Amino acid sequence: MKKSIFTAAQDAVLPEEELALINRHTLRELTRDEVFCFTLTLCDNCVDRDMERFDVPALHKLAELFDGKTGIADHSMKSEDQVARIYKTWVEEDPTNQTMNGEPYTCLKAKAYMPVTEETKEKITQIKSGIKKETSVSCAVGAVRCSICGSNMKAGGCRHQKGKLYDGKVCHGVLTDPTDAYEWSFVAVPAQRSAGVTKSFTLGSAKTANEPNEEETVTLTRSALESLTASAERFRRSLVEDVTRLGVLAMPAMSKAALEEICQGLTEKQLDEFSKALSRSAAERFPLRPQLCGETDPERNHNNEFMI
Repeated sequence: MKKSIFTAAQDAVLPEEELALINRHTLRELTRDEVFCFTLTLCDNCVDRDMERFDVPALHKLAELFDGKTGIADHSMKSEDQVARIYKTWVEEDPTNQTMNGEPYTCLKAKAYMPVTEETKEKITQIKSGIKKETSVSCAVGAVRCSICGSNMKAGGCRHQKGKLYDGKVCHGVLTDPTDAYEWSFVAVPAQRSAGVTKSFTLGSAKTANEPNEEETVTLTRSALESLTASAERFRRSLVEDVTRLGVLAMPAMSKAALEEICQGLTEKQLDEFSKALSRSAAERFPLRPQLCGETDPERNHNNEFMI
């Protein structure tokens, strides 16, 4: 998920307290003439093109997490592509502007700096002229809540689909409980209308607060995400088909429609376990007996068992 960012030129005179915030991140104290500063809108509570939005508490948490984070180009992982760093964040509310969800428009703002050098002159010119204007941020969230039922869409089990209407309300995912902020990046084409986030997920088991963070962050392109989603949907459909087929055999009093309705509220793991249980029940009701199994009744002498 991407949300575009807009930059603003630095103030005529950089306040002394802001220069002090910048120098928290430097090895030596820089002067006003040595830094170029600009303002960013990192993300907001509007529903984006991926039909997701941050809730307001998440924006406040991200304000803490993004303080001090580096700015790069096109989400490059190379250290030489670092171009700036955030030194101040805050959450800003506009009560005169409401979102489609009926909330006051709320966004996460930040100030970033970059050193004024021969290497950065072109980047500074591009920012001042509005050429480099949009960015996206990379972060992780603990849950994506369904706006209709409140279920965690990341955990599965929610039967609502993002973008569809339910009782006049558009279903979307609410990004909540941020767990980490990785970086923000200048990009050419952000996916979201007024702010941007790159969806990420982590690989590996959960860590406790005292354990080292060795998680690997993976950024998915839209096409890769759509491919994974399609594969997951096909897998789920196959599980539902197995459950309904075996359910009719194991529980003939249960209709196929009723079984399909039950499946809607189950996760993939639950569907798999349900399918295995129904398979065992169906086998008990209709045990498989091969045609060439041989005669088991000693009183019968004919060879009907071997007639195919």
